[in-house]
Formats: sequence, structure tokens, C-alpha cells
Amino acid sequence: MASSALTGKLEADVEIKASPEQFHDMFANKLHHVPHAANDKVQRCDLHEGEWGKVGTVFNFHYFHDGKDKVAKEVVEAVDPDKNLVTFRVIDGDLMKEYKSFLLTLQALPKSEGSGSIVHWTFEYEKLHEGVDHPETLLQLGVDLSKDIDAHLTQAK
Repeated sequence: MASSALTGKLEADVEIKASPEQFHDMFANKLHHVPHAANDKVQRCDLHEGEWGKVGTVFNFHYFHDGKDKVAKEVVEAVDPDKNLVTFRVIDGDLMKEYKSFLLTLQALPKSEGSGSIVHWTFEYEKLHEGVDHPETLLQLGVDLSKDIDAHLTQAK
């Protein structure tokens, strides 16, 4: 088992106006539309194998982080429309230069009062060595991306 200094878990909540179902649909079934909502953060998302919304689907996510263009090859590990939850495992790309494993879970929950949602981001990871930073700036990118997607989903059509 890895030492606790190398394993980590980061979480963040983002309040949005879109419904949990709308937000979940974007990340589970329409990930290739994310660049339309946040082209300053995500250049493109290419389907590698499988089909959107299905467990086992593999895709390349091209994003801009810490001043650099990066790519993550990811596989869909879980899709639960009843819980508005989706989980991705990074299997190749820039993150794998610093992390032995990297799992991202997104869940959109209805707000307790009023309309809208709370998007809960969870990163579970194991760093390759102690010189690797915890991915706080990547988590912030996820928070900012949630806000951009929310604006895209709730803009007047």
C-alpha cells in the first residue's frame, strides 16, 4: 500500500443554476460539447472508443491548465443517471507523468432550497513521488469549468 503522503483526495462544491439532470447530461452524454461552453479551458474532446454515456468509453480530453495545453486520455468508469453521477479514470496523458492513478467523480445534486444544483467534484489520486503537488489548481479548473457550463446551459436560447 502506498504511503499516505502519496495518496490524496480533494473535493469541491460549486453552486449552479442548471438542473442536476442538465449538468449530468453534459458530462455523461455530451462531453464533446464542453469546448462550446468553455473554449478557453477545453479545446476539444475526442471519442476514442465506445459511445458517449456508456461505461468503458475512452476519450481524449484536450484542456488548458497552468498555462499549458494538456491532454488526458480517460475511460468512463461509472454513469448513474439516477444520482446524476459520472466517474472518469485517467489512463494516459499529462497527468500520468505525475500521478500513478487519477479518478474524477462529478455528481450534481439538487439544491435544498430553490432551483439549481450543487456540483460535487472529487479527485482521488496517487502521486508518483512526494515532489508532485496536490492537484488544487486542477480542481479549481473543474470549478471554473462548472460555472462556464452552467452559463452555457442556462443562457436564453
